[in-house]
Amino acid sequence: MTTPTPAVYIGLDVGKTDHHAVALTSNGETVYDKALPNDETRLRGILDELWKTHGPVLLVVDQPATIGALPVAVAQSCAGVEVAYLPGLAMRRIADLHPGSAK
Repeated sequence: MTTPTPAVYIGLDVGKTDHHAVALTSNGETVYDKALPNDETRLRGILDELWKTHGPVLLVVDQPATIGALPVAVAQSCAGVEVAYLPGLAMRRIADLHPGSAK
């Protein structure tokens, strides 16, 4: 089975109470850039809307366990949404490419 090419890429910065997500289309258009609630129903609604509006979604998280477990579980249960993990070392290397922009 092949995975369809994502139409939307979501970068998710996991936090304890809420998360911040930026979603870009494959053309680079920003379609979501704000807090993403740590609530199953609201997470599912946002992911479903992005999928219905744009097509297949790839959610990339920086912490797939503990505080990131809920968005990962919700995304895995949504049609048209795949999940990927960006390890901390890779995140730091990417941040090094953009000095002054990292947290």
